[in-house]
Amino acid sequence: MDMPAYLIANITVQDAAGFEAYRAAVPAVIARFGGRYLVRGGAIDVKEGAPALNRLVVLEFPDMATARAFYDSADYAPLLAMRLASTTGTVALAEGVPT
Repeated sequence: MDMPAYLIANITVQDAAGFEAYRAAVPAVIARFGGRYLVRGGAIDVKEGAPALNRLVVLEFPDMATARAFYDSADYAPLLAMRLASTTGTVALAEGVPT
């Protein structure tokens, strides 16, 4: 039984030009690992509590091994360096429910 996995990022852009270069290049790498965007920085309407959500991104991958392979890949490494140089925030991988 396959369980999808999700990369969840909550970031604040510090360098718009640097982040734009990252944003333009990363979709192809995500797709190479079978990932797809579910959420990509749209409006956030907080209904309860006071979470510090800024730019929220949720990616779905076929499984946790693939999500980890994407994040740790040589393909993503230079893009990760770009993102880390242009943003601050939190990124986590989470298992979903069986499909």
